[in-house]
Amino acid sequence: MLRYLKPAIFLGCLAPLANLVWAGLHSQLGANPIEKITHSTGDCTLTFLLITLSVTPLRKLTRQFWLIGVRRMLGLFAFFYGTLHLMTYVWLDKFFDVHEMLADIAKRRFITAGMTAFVLMIPLALTSTKWSIRKLGGKRWQSLHRLIYFSAAAGVIHYIWLVKADLKKPLEYGSVLGFLLLYRLIGWAASRNVVAAKATVSQE
Repeated sequence: MLRYLKPAIFLGCLAPLANLVWAGLHSQLGANPIEKITHSTGDCTLTFLLITLSVTPLRKLTRQFWLIGVRRMLGLFAFFYGTLHLMTYVWLDKFFDVHEMLADIAKRRFITAGMTAFVLMIPLALTSTKWSIRKLGGKRWQSLHRLIYFSAAAGVIHYIWLVKADLKKPLEYGSVLGFLLLYRLIGWAASRNVVAAKATVSQE
């Protein structure tokens, strides 16, 4: 089933980009096209980060084990849209003015948080291959890829600090991330209890 679903999911992941391109070609990006592209790619980045984090809970709760087969692709699309988001800022907004960008990172905290979120995604994208999993080993690879939680958290903070007043949308993202972190914490606590119980039984 996964063999047939993957192409459809891949095309679905490209839909936001196709919509932006179509809007650009038809002059429908509004009065401030750069702002529209920036917000759209930023939303896509956070959305794909959270969808990627949702795969494991959904797989366990629904027992749809094929979901694990698309997690890497979803994570790479988060990095893809994050790269587009960054390039919109670097190219269209700042015209590759490194001095101005460094000043922004130092003075504007929402830029700092956004850069942090993107930098944390880089090692995740670079180690997304099967070769990397074998090279790092399962446990080390899993530990490294927990950076996705910190990247998503930095992304939510970036959004909150950016909008300042209308916090509805960034708080929605924050709520989803909070739920996923709580699920992870409960799972970790449950596994610790199981290990402790087994250790107690073995000592009796």
